Amino acid sequence: MNTEFFTALDLFVKEKGIPQEYIIERIEAGLVNALKRESGETCNIKVRLDPAKKDVKVVRVKNIVEEVTDPETEISLADAKAISRRYTLGGTVETEIKTKALGRLSAQTAKQVIIQGIREAERTMVIKEYESKREEVISATVLRIDPTNGNVIVDTGTSEAVLLKGEQIPGEEFTVGQHIKVFVMEVKNEIKGPIVTLSRTHPGLVKRLFELEVPEIQDGTVVIRGVSREAGSRTKISVESRDASVDPVGACIGNRGSRISEIIRELGGEKIDVVRYSEKPEEYISAALSPAEVKSVEMDGERSCKVIVAPDQLSLSIGKEGQNARLAARLTGYKIDIKTV
Repeated sequence: MNTEFFTALDLFVKEKGIPQEYIIERIEAGLVNALKRESGETCNIKVRLDPAKKDVKVVRVKNIVEEVTDPETEISLADAKAISRRYTLGGTVETEIKTKALGRLSAQTAKQVIIQGIREAERTMVIKEYESKREEVISATVLRIDPTNGNVIVDTGTSEAVLLKGEQIPGEEFTVGQHIKVFVMEVKNEIKGPIVTLSRTHPGLVKRLFELEVPEIQDGTVVIRGVSREAGSRTKISVESRDASVDPVGACIGNRGSRISEIIRELGGEKIDVVRYSEKPEEYISAALSPAEVKSVEMDGERSCKVIVAPDQLSLSIGKEGQNARLAARLTGYKIDIKTV
């Protein structure tokens, strides 16, 4: 199998972009298990694949000990020294087994082992790639939409993944070939393969989009302090500046709204309120209730307050179905009771 096997392995490595050592390691382990199972070997054996020489070897591994209690797995230091003086106590001796064990291994079993090894290597690489992107925004291309449940299958450049209906912005529609941004929420290594949870409703998506769009956030001048979101409708994001000469709100909005408009477009027209963060709760809560104008904020508990607004600002401060007040409360972490003068 040697020449054909290694030629096929080279082609697969080039096609998939998976490091050869990943695949070889898993195929070696699979062949060892298959050999033990089919030959009844109980000793510690290893399979060595050598792509350079296009060679496959089976070796017996024995631990070097002072006194041998299990001849199948151990060799005395004296016997090891007789083979080579470089061996030391606690090391191992590998001896090639001149056997037809590999030949006896059925073609079907060998094929299954190799396929399984390749799958495991591919799965490992996919998991590793997604793990590095956890809680990050990635670009994806829509491949197809499942008409039965509304789930969207996308190509992330690493693999195909599913954007579940429940993680889509309410009301948004997709077309095949469309390029979208998705937030990598979670990565699980399941028996059936890696499960990647993507989202377009997570507050982290908005946070990462601002980080991508605003240079002052990228260089650390402006810091995002919080995000509260009701996907598809409205988001509130609080920011502060580490440089007194930089307006954090203006930096996020951009000249004539150039920066924030790109984010709103990506989110399908979702409204975004950018508010200035303050260490003073009264100022922070007042800003969080924008676009309403607040007359005063009275703290009446550790995490609660009473907000006073003019009568004509009451409905604006509360928002449709209480949304403005609800998002402000989530953003600041305070229970907000809004009253008129």
